[in-house]
Amino acid sequence: MCQYSAEDGHVTDWHLVHLGKFAQGGAGIVFVEATAVEKRGRITHGDVGIWDDSHIPGLRRISEFVKSQGAVPAIQLAHAGRKASMARPWYGNGPLTQADFDRGDAAWRIIAPTDAPLAEGYSAPRAFERGDFETVKKAFVEGVRRARAAGFEIIELHGAHGYLLHSFLSPISNTRSDEYGGSIENRMRFPLDVIAAVRKAWDKPLFVRISSIDDVEGGWSIDDSVAFAKQLKKLGVDAVDCSSGGIQGSATAATKTLVPRVPGFQLPFSEKIKNEAGIATMAVGLILTPQQAEEALAAGRADLIAVGREALFDPNWPVHAEAALGANREFALWPMQYGWWLTRRESLLKKLGIR
Repeated sequence: MCQYSAEDGHVTDWHLVHLGKFAQGGAGIVFVEATAVEKRGRITHGDVGIWDDSHIPGLRRISEFVKSQGAVPAIQLAHAGRKASMARPWYGNGPLTQADFDRGDAAWRIIAPTDAPLAEGYSAPRAFERGDFETVKKAFVEGVRRARAAGFEIIELHGAHGYLLHSFLSPISNTRSDEYGGSIENRMRFPLDVIAAVRKAWDKPLFVRISSIDDVEGGWSIDDSVAFAKQLKKLGVDAVDCSSGGIQGSATAATKTLVPRVPGFQLPFSEKIKNEAGIATMAVGLILTPQQAEEALAAGRADLIAVGREALFDPNWPVHAEAALGANREFALWPMQYGWWLTRRESLLKKLGIR
């Protein structure tokens, strides 16, 4: 859940409190939002970065607090590609305008598989040239080094939602005619090169987030995702995070989609990839209730459940889930600073017949 509130890539107290709430709320893993491995790979001026060693101390502060609450700190490494140099969502969630320039948010030059912009009015990227493949791959590997120095235990590579790695995979955005375009094998080439380099540099759990389908006619399909996931398994990737959409706009748009946005609408993707590629999957997307999450796990539709916007609505979702699913451990999973008070209140509520 990008917060678009960093300062030149540096996390602030906002990020510490924002992410710390989820660790306090009982989450097993807490992910830092999409974190740019290159300055030109930011979505907006407010994106968190990991392109410079100066970003490490702030990120380490977050990882250490998350660990102190018994959760595992994770970070998502990303490059926005042709979706870089955009306005922050609350300022339009589109191309930068004069109002953004007046706020000091200047545009910058961006790169992508081709020079085609995301849509009319968006910045036109420069198409990848020979040297760019190695430069960007090295940026991801340097991001891994900094993530390790910052104390993270899991890395997820963002290969979804129309950002750089996804834009190489999708036939919608990758119309190159060289060895990096055309067939699915060619379109997978650069993402797999990056993932292989990261896997070599990182000996801890590695996840890859994908758009399981482009959700537009003629786009990346679920069968493509199964084929990709089989290659990820060969490279030693530990889990595939199964999202969808975003190749032509916002991944959270609820209109003009082929797959209706209903609770758990992406679970079929997670289930198919898990079963057919033989790799662990993480399910995400309108998973709202503990019962819904538990049923998906029990049915083998996924190995992990990711909760995003619902966790923004309720940062204590995991500990509330524990209670909703019938565990009665008297706030044992809550921070002791909260649990001490809540156990005593619970006794009073029972005496009053409220519980």
